[in-house]
Amino acid sequence: MVRWGRGGSEGSAWPPSPPCGDAPVAMVTRCPAWGHPDPWLNSQRLSLLLLLLLLPGPSPALGMEEDASFPHLGESSQPPPRACPPRCSCPRADTVDCDGLELRVFPDNITRAAQHLSLQNNQLQELPYNELSRLSDLRTLNLHNNLISSEGLPDEAFESLTQLQHIYVAHNRLSVAPQFLPRSLRVADLAANEVTEIFPLTFGEKPALRSVYLHNNQLSNAGLPPDAFRGSEAVATLSLSSNRLSYVPPSLPPSLERLHLQNNIISKVPRGALSRQTHLRELYLQHNQLTDSGLDATTFSKLHRLEYLDLSHNQLATVPAGLPHTLAVLHLGRNRIRWVEAARLRGMRGLRYLLLQHNQLGATGLPARALRPLRGLHTLHLYGNGLDRMPQALPRHLRSLVLPHNHVTMLGARDLAATPGLAELNLAYNHLASARVHRRAFRRLRALRSLDLAGNQLTQLPAGLPASLNTLRLQRNQLRVLEPEPLAGLDQLQELSLAHNRLRVGDIGPGTWHELPALQVRGGLVS
Repeated sequence: MVRWGRGGSEGSAWPPSPPCGDAPVAMVTRCPAWGHPDPWLNSQRLSLLLLLLLLPGPSPALGMEEDASFPHLGESSQPPPRACPPRCSCPRADTVDCDGLELRVFPDNITRAAQHLSLQNNQLQELPYNELSRLSDLRTLNLHNNLISSEGLPDEAFESLTQLQHIYVAHNRLSVAPQFLPRSLRVADLAANEVTEIFPLTFGEKPALRSVYLHNNQLSNAGLPPDAFRGSEAVATLSLSSNRLSYVPPSLPPSLERLHLQNNIISKVPRGALSRQTHLRELYLQHNQLTDSGLDATTFSKLHRLEYLDLSHNQLATVPAGLPHTLAVLHLGRNRIRWVEAARLRGMRGLRYLLLQHNQLGATGLPARALRPLRGLHTLHLYGNGLDRMPQALPRHLRSLVLPHNHVTMLGARDLAATPGLAELNLAYNHLASARVHRRAFRRLRALRSLDLAGNQLTQLPAGLPASLNTLRLQRNQLRVLEPEPLAGLDQLQELSLAHNRLRVGDIGPGTWHELPALQVRGGLVS
């Protein structure tokens, strides 16, 4: 078979170009210079060409149909713009953001394809059912910080939103919770409203529900039905803080890991109220009205995973019995505790932080060795307790001892010997005088980084300060002289606070500052 090249040569599939005289009329333009073309013939050919152009074209051949996706005359190759409510932004086909536009009316042209709708920080007062029910694909609905009341929220408002996973209605004016929320829900935030009542299907029968936020409302125990969380066995976080609860609700989800009940008026934990919450890790009960009679030895006994317990700002007179041995943080500050019983802390070897500030321990409330069983204790807060001497036999691995605003008058040679690993020691605002601070009081504290002796009655620097010190606070004492000897060897000292003493320039001995090569001098160190 003969194959033709592009110019008619052999070896190409292209057919040879026809001679100029044999070319179709439609191809005639100008022939090669064989001679001038006949004017009459050219005129006839042009007439025939115009006639052909005016005739209707043949139907496209099979397989050559018009491509509907190809842009035609008057059309753009760009996709049509997505419908988006005025002034809102729609960064994706499934996202509509109308945040902070001072809207008073729900937008009426939101695309049905929307999965994420934000209307927060507006002035909406109601949700029209007809508009909301169209958005059946919604996954996230953010109505935070509007003016929506319960009257403006129809009972059936969310029944069509069968895909909804996250709803945020915090900071509105709801007086009761919605009677029904979708079964698909994972996170519900109704905080900072005026809610006095929730219903069985508000949060019940939600197998995927993980987090519920109801803090800063007006819920009493009467407004919380016993089956409020029935069928919702995955709830891990529940916030009921800053309400009007008088006792711990007995029907809480057994799956809870974090429970916030602070800032209520809780005076008791009913027996068994926390017996099913075996996964609970954090329990916040501070700022309530709990007394010793409101708790018993079984209150916390089933909480085998509890790590954080905050009972501060209550009216407890003793450390509660039956505390879980798994605790890492125990906050008992600002109660009325007069006595720490060693037996109630026994077995809590994993406790890292014990906060007992602002209680009423006095001279006898913390017996020697009462804290000795706490072998893992890292931080002990005892400020504001009226202690008149240093606690004895503290845990050996203690790293931070905080004792300001007590009545400690002396520091003996062995008072700190049992805690050689101390890195922070705060004895500010006690009644320490230089004559009653033993010269070897700090001898064994070779890891001490921060020493706060502010607000005492010292007239001279203590002797034997550890070379490891980074911070030394001595402001508001009665220092009259500053000699280089007590500062010798403090090569790592960076902060030295001496303000509000009785020092004058002439009272600072020659070479004093040469002993402190790392000191960072700032205004107010000496006054």
